[in-house]
Order: sequence, then structure tokens, then C-alpha cells
Amino acid sequence: MLHDVAPATWPAYAAFVAEVDASFSIPLTLLVVPDFHRRGTIDHYPDFVAAMEQRLARGDELVLHGYHHDDPGPIPWHPRAWIQRRILTHEGEFLPLDHTEARARIDRGRALFRQLGWPVHGFVAPAWLLGSEARQALAESSFAYTSHPNALLQLPDFHPLSAPTLVWSAGSAWRRVLSLAWNHERLRRARKARLIRLGLHPVDMTHASSRHFWLRTLALLLPARHAVTKHAWLEQSS
Repeated sequence: MLHDVAPATWPAYAAFVAEVDASFSIPLTLLVVPDFHRRGTIDHYPDFVAAMEQRLARGDELVLHGYHHDDPGPIPWHPRAWIQRRILTHEGEFLPLDHTEARARIDRGRALFRQLGWPVHGFVAPAWLLGSEARQALAESSFAYTSHPNALLQLPDFHPLSAPTLVWSAGSAWRRVLSLAWNHERLRRARKARLIRLGLHPVDMTHASSRHFWLRTLALLLPARHAVTKHAWLEQSS
């Protein structure tokens, strides 16, 4: 699955996606941000809309991935909040939102997908972070699922289905070194899992080590596994 898909990030993915199409021809799950970093909603970018519609025609799934994918603050002075919202990520949009604002952003995102004629079954919060009030707002929605790093969560009751995720932290050299070792170990532990998710981010595309890891991992897994989108897997498992 490709995280943070938006007009500003799609060019970073383009060459990698073309290589995956040519080498493996598998469906992808694309986590689309309606108004990435408040740069304008996706309906104002016709080339991006056309690209997403081409992906849908290939069998890909589009997932609603937050709304702005940012978290501008302010942050209460509490160690846990500071670590979650400024050390681990600056983009945990749905962690601090109250119920009203979380529901409004979920509804606006769904309405935008509907306006574009895009089917949508899943919602994934940026950085997988959901505050308690945002969680309640999501439970009240009609989405089929959300997820966190270890599971797909069937809505509305957040019923977990084990689905470990490989994911890189590729923003610095030392993080890439640790990510390579961590993902090799996580893959070893997950080899018997029914579903293994590959969580790619735009920054992964800017480094040869992470790009090559993803391509090698696909080549390793696909001979013994069938690639599916998240929603397709849930339908097969129900």
C-alpha cells in the first residue's frame, strides 16, 4: 500500500509504480489524502484525478487517508503527547481532534471521493494515530475498515484481524540502516501470517536502499502469495 498519495507526492511514486506494474502487475492499495498539507483539494488537479482513475481501472483500491495529513498544534505539555506528535511524527492529524471536527473531516473526505465517483471502503488515519473522539467518529461512519501497524480493524467495532506491516523510517541515514534490519526481522517473524502488508511512503522513493528493499520483498513474497487490496482481502476473509 502506498501512503500519503496526493498531487504533490504522486510524481515521487511514478517510476516505482511503473516498475511494479511491469515486473509484477499486482493491484495496489493507495491511501489518498484529500487536501495534503492544505495545498488544495485533489479535485483541482485533473492530472492527478486522471492518474487515480487509471489506477482504479487496473484494479487498485483508493482509501481515504485523513484529510490534511498535518498536525499544526498546539501541543499540551505532556511527555506522551510530545513524543507522539513531535518526535514520532508531525502529521498525526486525527490524534488531537474532537468528535465534531473528526466527523466533519471524515465526511468531507468521503463527499469528495463521492463527487469524483471513486468507491471507498476504508479510512486510515495519518501515522495510524486516532484519538478517542476521532475513533468514536469513525465508528459512527459507514466505512468497512481502518488499520494500525499490526492489524486490519473491521468497523464499527474495531475487530482486529492480524496483518503485520513492513514499514520504513527513511528520513535519515541511521533510520534507514535500522529500518533495513528491523524489516528483515519483522518479515522473518511474519512469514506465516495470512496477510503481510507493505507500507510504502513517498520518502522511501528517494533512497535506493528502501526502493530496492521493496522490490526485493515483492519478488520474495509473490511466488508463494497472492497480492490483493485491503478490501478484497477482507471480503475473501468474511
